[in-house]
Amino acid sequence: MPALEAGEEEILVGGQAVLEGVMMRSPHAWGIAVRKPSGEMVTHSEPLERPSEKHPWKGWPFIRGVMTLGHAMALGFKALKFSANVALDEAQEGEEKKLEISGWVAALNIALSVGFFIFMYKFLPYLGTKSLRTLFPETANQVVFALVEGVIRLAIFLAFIYMTSKWNDIRRVYQYHGAEHKTVFAFENKDPLEAATVQRYSTFHPRCGTSFLMTIMLISIAVYALVPVRTFWAGFGMRLVLLPFIAGASYEVIRYAAKKRSSLFALMTAPGMWLQRITTKAPDDQQVECAIVALNEAMELEKQRGGELVLA
Repeated sequence: MPALEAGEEEILVGGQAVLEGVMMRSPHAWGIAVRKPSGEMVTHSEPLERPSEKHPWKGWPFIRGVMTLGHAMALGFKALKFSANVALDEAQEGEEKKLEISGWVAALNIALSVGFFIFMYKFLPYLGTKSLRTLFPETANQVVFALVEGVIRLAIFLAFIYMTSKWNDIRRVYQYHGAEHKTVFAFENKDPLEAATVQRYSTFHPRCGTSFLMTIMLISIAVYALVPVRTFWAGFGMRLVLLPFIAGASYEVIRYAAKKRSSLFALMTAPGMWLQRITTKAPDDQQVECAIVALNEAMELEKQRGGELVLA
């Protein structure tokens, strides 16, 4: 599909791998394509409104990063819910009364995911570093404490990513993740969205959400080095309070690095690119076709609308 006419503003698309499919989003729409075990492809699309269009302050630097992250999480779980319901529908074919994942179950999943993130990547690294003070008194130094905490946090994150990558189901999700990136690359280069053409591109994309997470973790080391560590709960609470600021700053780094590939900020996204060797895998043609169909579904609704950077 050719790039849409949008004056001097370029439309940048992004997306997310889901269960046996891909969700793609443009600035004002999203589409999803999920393949059933039978080979049939199920699609869906909806228009989107950018928060900054109704409330301009939500588009201010740093604030827009937090808004984008929240919006992406909500949309991501909506897409996962759709793909899970497709899988349930296939498994219950022939039954009169079919089960579906309800809204409250999706909301519970969001709450559990946020809680898991805080426990694994905020509480445990902080607790572990605090515990090391008795063995290594030098960690009482504010900068050393932040560095050690950051190393523990990265170790937990990398270990979790690596271990889950060994699961067959997760590996297939990573293949769809690769299909998403390849399709985004083809679209950005204005190439025909055909499987043979899309397959020529890399699965590593600089605007990947993996890069966003890695950037958050790196920036948090610098921010926490400036925060005095006193009592346990005060220090932990401060880490929660600073999380929106760190997310906003990370978004600005990713946003700038995507536009200025040769800048110093682009170096901060390099670890995220390296990590994509685990979180993306080479897709087959059928998986690429899902990504292409999902993007076409979104772009059908996007026609004649403006564009904005979106995490791929």
